[in-house]
Amino acid sequence: MGYTDSRPDFSNYLAHFTSNRKTCSQSQDNPTLKFQKMDAMERLISILNSKKIIASTMPWIKANAVCFTECPWSSLLQHTKNYSAYGIGFTKPHIYVAGGGPALYLKEDLLNAQNWDDKVKPFMTPFIPPYGTSNHKKNSKFPKFVDYTHKREWRVPHDFTFNVDDIQFIVVAKNSDIEQIDRIIKWKIPKEKFLSIEMYKKIESLWPTHIS
Repeated sequence: MGYTDSRPDFSNYLAHFTSNRKTCSQSQDNPTLKFQKMDAMERLISILNSKKIIASTMPWIKANAVCFTECPWSSLLQHTKNYSAYGIGFTKPHIYVAGGGPALYLKEDLLNAQNWDDKVKPFMTPFIPPYGTSNHKKNSKFPKFVDYTHKREWRVPHDFTFNVDDIQFIVVAKNSDIEQIDRIIKWKIPKEKFLSIEMYKKIESLWPTHIS
């Protein structure tokens, strides 16, 4: 097995999930503020219609990026609980060629060790885990623990545009969403590209092989 082969703990695919939450940064310069009144499905439909994911201002680091996760299939249900059951997936090579790469999770002392180049900042996130010492938290400039390592995140440091053929899969909450999206968007998506969390949950109830 080569190092690029997909495994239960490794994938050659990345997904961007929408959410029902407000944007992490409420800065007036955040380009995604205009989507705040949309729910997760509406945001996914907007992405599909425009064939573009708008880069959002990162919390902690004042830089814009589009975020993707390498969340493995076995952890997908838990991930959708934290974000939503609506997402869109692409290959890692496609994200890389678009300027993307893995996020950098840095301890706060390393984060503050130098003046980082603006090209690096969109990829940076502080790493302040809850298992750090009380001293770490006391001396931190951040208001709470920060640990996103479970996302196995990749980022593109600008708006991400794509073509229909670039889409590898689309995650939706339920089977009926597929028909609704098909009626609303301006172009046709092959039905085989849709993954329904409703069906995933049904499979897990019959053959429970993962912890959800």
